[in-house]
Amino acid sequence: MPPLRGTGANPEAEHPEYAGQYRLEARLGAGGMGVVHLARSASGLQLAVKVVHQQYASDSEFRARFRQEVGAARRVSGAFTAPVVDADPDAERPWMATLYVPGPTLADQVKRNGPMAPAELRRLTAGLAEALRDIHRAGVIHRDLKPSNVLLSDSGPKVIDFGISRPYDSDLRTETGKLIGSPPYMAPEQFQRPREVGPAADVFALGAVLVHAATGRGPFDSDSPYIVAYQVVHDEADLAGVPSDLAPLIGQCLTKDPAGRPTPDEIMTTLRPPSYDAAAFIPSQRRPVTGSAPVPETGADASSDADTHVGAGAAARARKMAPDGGGKRRWLAATAALLVMGAGGVWAVGTGVDFGGAGESGGAKGSAEEFAPWRTALRTTGKATPVCSPADGTGQEASGRAAGLYCAADGIGVTRLDPADGRVRWSRRAAKDSPSVGVVSVSGGLVHTAVPGGKLRAYDPAKGEQVWDADLSPYLGTPFDAGDALLLVAEDGTTEALDSATGVSLWRHSLAGHRRPDYALYDAGTGLAYAFEHSAYGSTTLVTAVRATTGRTAWQRRLDGMLTPVGTSGGALVMTAMNGDAQTVGLVHYEPEERNVVRMTLPFRMNEPEVVLGGDTAYLLAHGGTLVAVDTRPAEGGETVRWQLETAAGRTSAPVLGAGNRLYFSTADGRLLAVDTEHGKLLGQTGPRLRNGRLTYSSALPAPVAAGRTVFGTAPDGSVFAVDGQDPAHW
Repeated sequence: MPPLRGTGANPEAEHPEYAGQYRLEARLGAGGMGVVHLARSASGLQLAVKVVHQQYASDSEFRARFRQEVGAARRVSGAFTAPVVDADPDAERPWMATLYVPGPTLADQVKRNGPMAPAELRRLTAGLAEALRDIHRAGVIHRDLKPSNVLLSDSGPKVIDFGISRPYDSDLRTETGKLIGSPPYMAPEQFQRPREVGPAADVFALGAVLVHAATGRGPFDSDSPYIVAYQVVHDEADLAGVPSDLAPLIGQCLTKDPAGRPTPDEIMTTLRPPSYDAAAFIPSQRRPVTGSAPVPETGADASSDADTHVGAGAAARARKMAPDGGGKRRWLAATAALLVMGAGGVWAVGTGVDFGGAGESGGAKGSAEEFAPWRTALRTTGKATPVCSPADGTGQEASGRAAGLYCAADGIGVTRLDPADGRVRWSRRAAKDSPSVGVVSVSGGLVHTAVPGGKLRAYDPAKGEQVWDADLSPYLGTPFDAGDALLLVAEDGTTEALDSATGVSLWRHSLAGHRRPDYALYDAGTGLAYAFEHSAYGSTTLVTAVRATTGRTAWQRRLDGMLTPVGTSGGALVMTAMNGDAQTVGLVHYEPEERNVVRMTLPFRMNEPEVVLGGDTAYLLAHGGTLVAVDTRPAEGGETVRWQLETAAGRTSAPVLGAGNRLYFSTADGRLLAVDTEHGKLLGQTGPRLRNGRLTYSSALPAPVAAGRTVFGTAPDGSVFAVDGQDPAHW
């Protein structure tokens, strides 16, 4: 096991390279008691590793408290916290590794975007109440719930930092005269009777946290912690600005008497009915298509157990059969569901029903100017959102439509859809109760996906027959698609390239200077794949351009800063630059032939933005929906930011560029949004697509697919849908 480095009493001691067996890759942040680093487990999981400051490592009381923190975090299930992966409280520098949870803290979110909307606040209230119920059921009192200890992840809020938590049965007591906690979020009894603090103190803190989320300030506000402490004990909470429907509940949480506060279960009961999530988002019907009757969509609640498709032609015929628009449409959907059922590994749709003119070719009748939107509900499990990819290259035919659309998700395995009308052409089912199916890609004339059992499998796109498979167990993560090669990185940092058409190994070796590289970008025009690796402290980044099919290094350069390649433009490489808190703060434009480096500073810091490059413009889409267009080749003295748009979206997918100055991205509730890249204007969006009418957040948010005039989206209700990219105003 590699030792901790730099453990002396010098500045190097605050920057160890290892914690136990984990190499520390980047600094995520720091607190009063330690520094949190980004690391990876042996299987490639991203970890947040907390390493105690050197000056506290020799403090026996602190070690006891840290040991208690580890034990408390382990006692909680992990559904509402960051699960503990490993820890060593007895090491020379005590450390604890938890699963890395991407997402901003509540404090950062409110600071950047202001108070939460009422619907968001209700979801936060329910999520934190559920988290406290889970924590208390494990016999733990957190005692330091505050906005900076709440992570807003895609699966709901996560409570972190159990540094001063106390199990009910703990013998460790706070020293006389010491108050431990954050005064604006401490309960009165924490100031008056710290040895008698119980679960109700966490409920008081919850109330204070919710006031901050609703107003941007606390219920007791002062620059002096002593005045705040007095207000907490003696004054009434200031609830001005809290939504009227939540103010009584939050006020009850802030009652001085612990016995008068609601339990987490009672808080959740108070929020029902109506459901706090279903009331926030209501699915809407698609607007009529020009030149045809309105096209209804089959609801997810009617098709969650079978693959069902009703195209524009089918909907029109259903209305002719049933003028009342009722039972006949449901009968058509049910008939289609029954006809999809099959046996064996390969199954296909052969309806034998006239769906209003969609023939074997899959094309809808009508002129080239007409467009028929469609929606297909796939049989997915849990909160799975299908991941789709078009055929090789642009995925387009002369008609401007994709030549093939291949989708994967939990419960369905791999499926080919006809991009013209959404019919299922073939599908390879996933094993029952199998783990997640990996992302799907199409290259070398085959469809590739990671399947349960640690396999990389290739299918013939025409019939769905298996062509070859490879063992992924020696490698980290999923294969990186680099055109005719699939790149895999082993635990020891070795890269192996497989021929995407045959599965045969093209080359295998380590990249000079790299310990464990990541591949972030492939440029089809040059055949170069870009590997990068941050130094232990994030001060430099080693970037290597590799010829994907031969493994030869085209160029390599160590550049200052924590950089990630995001695109190429005119032979130059464009990278994002992060600060020590893993926030994106700028862009770097690097020309390898001239070794010319140009750095551009963003107008504000962005948390984990998704980036797409179009020509000389980089589009950065941050959590919270802020979209910024940045000129990567600004004229001397010219403006770097071309435009900025607040889309009001929450968690989003990576953006993709389409024809006609269009940019598209998806949201966690299944909406698809279109933006004009020339003027930075929102052009339109679809309605939410929810599973059984309820707001759900999938573990992955796939990007949409743009092919010609068609844009394909996926949603957490398990559906894949196609809309006209030329007319987003009528989505």
